[in-house]
Amino acid sequence: MNEQERRAQSLADGPAGSVLLHREQGAPWMDGIRTLLSAPVRAHPYQATLFEGAPAVAFTLAAIEPTHALATVDGHIETITRVRLATAHRRIDHGDLPEKGEYDLMAGLTGLGVYLLRCYGEGPLLRDVLAYLVRLTEPRPDGLPGWWAAHGPTGAEPAWHGGHGNLSISHGIAGPLALLAQTHRRGIQVAEQSHAMHRILGWLDQWFDRTGMWWPGAISRSEQDTGEAPRETPRPSWCYGTPGIARAQQLAGLALGDTHRQRFAETTLAACLADGHQIGKLTDVGLCHGWAGLLHTTWRMSQHDVRLRAYLPRLIDRVTERLAQQPPVDSGLLTGATGAQLALHTATTDQTPVTRWDACLLLDG
Repeated sequence: MNEQERRAQSLADGPAGSVLLHREQGAPWMDGIRTLLSAPVRAHPYQATLFEGAPAVAFTLAAIEPTHALATVDGHIETITRVRLATAHRRIDHGDLPEKGEYDLMAGLTGLGVYLLRCYGEGPLLRDVLAYLVRLTEPRPDGLPGWWAAHGPTGAEPAWHGGHGNLSISHGIAGPLALLAQTHRRGIQVAEQSHAMHRILGWLDQWFDRTGMWWPGAISRSEQDTGEAPRETPRPSWCYGTPGIARAQQLAGLALGDTHRQRFAETTLAACLADGHQIGKLTDVGLCHGWAGLLHTTWRMSQHDVRLRAYLPRLIDRVTERLAQQPPVDSGLLTGATGAQLALHTATTDQTPVTRWDACLLLDG
């Protein structure tokens, strides 16, 4: 498979993003669908994810036209999910540490759960994913949290000997927290679901910097053992930064009826937005790492906190300026101009996306 073939069925950097944008704008989108379906849908159990292959194709089709016939990919996605669940439960039975790609949003079972929730709502397969995520949060005999990843954030780096605890919404435990919260709010609950959310929240609380009002993106084994968190203020991005974690916390507060938790998350984002040092770390415009991700996260969280709406005009201006002056080379959803334009369109129209495109970022709800 060459790069062009891979991108054709990618929600991250392929034509799917343009399809979603055109649908939001009321523009023609069928050419993008034709590209999306130009080759057999990829459905390898360990390569297909919410952002690649069959789940990405199905997510896009359902967002554009809910009555589209998805039967051709439904069987693939059920098989993928069941294979991944069986592998994950065997790993837990053996007492091994997971890879973050087992459970995360981008490559793992949280992402597959997002697809199931977005396209079908309650069902036995989604409940099985939730039950797995609950089991993932159970403490290990060695004292590490159940989601402690065997390697570093990007592989087996020497600096991450002993693995890492990932806090982020894209690759870490804030993603499962957000999905558990979103389903809980919709009345889709499995045994111990609220306890699982409290376990995650308690661990995230350990690493919150109350002086700077931020969370780190990841914790090393030595930091976990000593309780000493990193001191470098992170970039305030959706993927690995405080905004994404704050949204997961806000959703958890809403799900659990915990007004204090909800307000804490909203106050944390407001402090981030008011902190020039944090904001100054953003260097690109995209959804994943940059200004558009901060804009859209703020817009979503402002639906429950009017204070945050005061920051939207400045963020809209910043995304508009960056798109005009430093447009991304990539045209995709996560890091390209398409994602930034989707965030800008949503914020300027101040309307819930008709495609619910931001479900793939765990920001909707």
